[in-house]
Parts: sequence; structure tokens; C-alpha cells
Amino acid sequence: MDSAPHRIVIVGGGAGGLELATRLGESFGRKGLADITLIDRKRTHVWKPKLHEIAAGSMDMSDHEVVYVAHSHWHHFHFRIGEMTGLDRVRQEVHVAPFVDDSGETVTDARTFGYDTLIMAVGSLSNDFGTPGVREHALKLESAADAKRFHLRMFNACVRAHAQKTPLRPEQLHVAIIGAGATGVELSAELRYTTREVVAYGLDGVDANKDIKVSVIEAAPRVLPALPERLSKATEALLKKLGIEVYTNAKVAEVAPQGVTLADGRFLPAEMVVWAAGVKGPDFLAGLDGLETNRINQLVVRQTLQTTNDDNIFALGDCAACPWPEKNAFVPPRAQAAHQQASHLLKQLERRLKGQPLEDYHYHDHGSLVSLGEYSTVGNMMGGLTGGSLFIEGWFAKIMYTSLYKLHELALHGWVKVALDTIARMITRRTKPHVKLH
Repeated sequence: MDSAPHRIVIVGGGAGGLELATRLGESFGRKGLADITLIDRKRTHVWKPKLHEIAAGSMDMSDHEVVYVAHSHWHHFHFRIGEMTGLDRVRQEVHVAPFVDDSGETVTDARTFGYDTLIMAVGSLSNDFGTPGVREHALKLESAADAKRFHLRMFNACVRAHAQKTPLRPEQLHVAIIGAGATGVELSAELRYTTREVVAYGLDGVDANKDIKVSVIEAAPRVLPALPERLSKATEALLKKLGIEVYTNAKVAEVAPQGVTLADGRFLPAEMVVWAAGVKGPDFLAGLDGLETNRINQLVVRQTLQTTNDDNIFALGDCAACPWPEKNAFVPPRAQAAHQQASHLLKQLERRLKGQPLEDYHYHDHGSLVSLGEYSTVGNMMGGLTGGSLFIEGWFAKIMYTSLYKLHELALHGWVKVALDTIARMITRRTKPHVKLH
């Protein structure tokens, strides 16, 4: 009698998890060599670096969503909806909570899924560092639902201001973005463009240049503190040119209903506050049946991406604290790292199924790119022909930024579908508004 297929369970359908499930399904699931299951608490996938475009209203999410259940059918793996709540390493089982829909009705009961190999790819959440008022009064961009919620609030704020007969309140139509990393910077620039477009559609009671204010607040001495200083300075100069207020060396002491209080006592009025500073692993990872985690809940892994306490459990992407020995540091939480780790694990799981020793993963930093919406794209490319770091901006940088998303799409859909979808989007873009309205 043939032995049962090797059971591979992937928890988390973000960039790394979904890419790996897709490629494993095509390589092993199609041939019956392994049984692949992807578990996620949402029904659809949207590439996380695109969330700022959804929030600003410049991207139609329906054009870029991947429906897990359909995608799994076409790529030979199973999708099971639900949120992981626990782990039994002895029995090799993942515990998943009941799935309850938006109306409060239970769709599935609590379930367990057995595995031979478990891959944790649950991504990261914003880290508010216990700052007072963040949970109560700030919005976050951790999911497509968060992005849509922000966009609706921003659009409603513009409509409200247009219709009211009284003068605007001090905080009205002001957006404060806490954190000047890639998410905060990209959202601020995208908002300057889209809010002007929204007002131009007939909300003439609002002066986009005078009434709408966007502020970026960063505790570090400069914006984009994790990236080269030259890139940081160029970005800050462009933000200021767009009329975005930039506050650096500005630590947030409290978020209030009408604005943000800084540690030096300054109060910045804001109708909407977005927290985009810091990341951490989901809380349930801490103490997950004895797996080792660091202070921000990331699973500590070896160079093979196996967790330190269990060779049958791997972690990739933002939820993994993966060594970067070349820099005496840890691999940064970036989409390119998740993409690389998914590609690495695809090869290593083939070796694992054959009983061969696993090879180490080494992160290759290809640089960083930051989109400033319709205005510009800036970034640095590492290595290549220069042997160092090449500063790029403008149209070439924008093409490179777009190519990062195309690599993700290619991993999910292949060349034919991506080419046809790209052509279709180019055609329909001419007939659709540049900004999505609700």
C-alpha cells in the first residue's frame, strides 16, 4: 500500500505564504506527491504594499484581489478559512478557531489540521509600543479592510466639510500619519494626489490646497530611517514640496480624539490619525507551545528557516526572526525577503521530501523603492553593475517599483495571465476615474 502524501500546512496567505502554497501545489500537489493546505482568516488576498493605494482610493481593490478558494482549486492545494489559535507539537496539529461571518453567524466550528511540515507565514502587525490612545483613536493599515475603512472615512470627511455651513474645526480634514517608513511616506504622497482629485469631482466647498492638511510624524531624525540618507533627504524634500508637513525627532506621547500630542508638548490637530510605526508578530505567537520568540513576537529561526525548537516547523516573512550573518543583523521585514524565502523553501521542501539535508537561506538585498504616487518614485538598487548602491528616481524607479508587484503576480498566476491582465488594466484605466469614489 502506498504511504499517505506528506502533509504540508501553511498558516498565513500573505505574499510569502500564498506564493509558496501556489508553487508547492503546482510542483507537488498536482502530482499527488504532497498534500498542501493553506489556512488564513480572510477570504481574499491583497498584496500588503498596495494597501496605501486602497486607503487613498487610487486603486480598485477588486482588480487585484485573489480569492483563496478559487486560487487553491486552480493551483492544486486546499484552502481552509479560520484563524490559528494554538499548536500541539507532539500531535503535530494546528488549532483553528471557529469562523464567524460579519453577521455573527458561525460558518465553521473549531477545527484541527494535522501536519508533517508546518510553515508559519502569518506576517506582522503594527506595534504601537503601548502609546496611550492609539487603540482607541488611530487607524492602522494591517489589512484591506483597514485600508477601505480609512478611504471611506476620508471620503466622508470631504463630503461633510463640503456640505457644512459653519467654518471648519481646527482638526477637520487634517490627517496625521505616525511613522515615516515606507507605508507612512507612500500614504502621505498618495493622499495629496487623491484628495485633490476627489475635490475636483464637484466638492467645491473644499479647497484642497488650503483645507486638506497631511502631516507625517517620525520619532527618528529623518524620514525613511532604515534607508540610505540620500534617499531620505530627497524624499523629505519632495514631501515638503507637495505641501506635506514633516515632523522628525518627534515622539508621540498620546493620540487623542482630535489630534496627536508630541512628547515636547506640541499638539497637532487631526480628524484622522494613522499609526504606521513599527511592526511586531501577532500576539498568539508568543509562547506558542514552546516555540522560541523574540521581544516583538517573531519566531526565531535558524538559517534553514526552521524554528529553533522544532525541525518540523518553519517560518518565513515578517513573522520570522531570521539571521542575516553578512550584516550581523536580522533579515528586514520586507516583501522582497518573503518572496526570496518562499522561493528558497520551495527547493528545500523538495529536498526534505527526498530525505536530503537542507541548505541555508541567505538574504540578498536588492535595494528599496518608495512610491510617491503620481509625483515620483525614489529608491536605491543594491549590487548589480555598480557593485554598490545606485540611487534612482523618476520613471525608471517607478518601472522598477511596478516590477516588484509583477514578480508577485507572476509567482501566483504565471506569464500568460499576468500579461493579459496588465493589458486589460491599461485599456480600462483610460475609461475609469483615477480615484475610486464611494
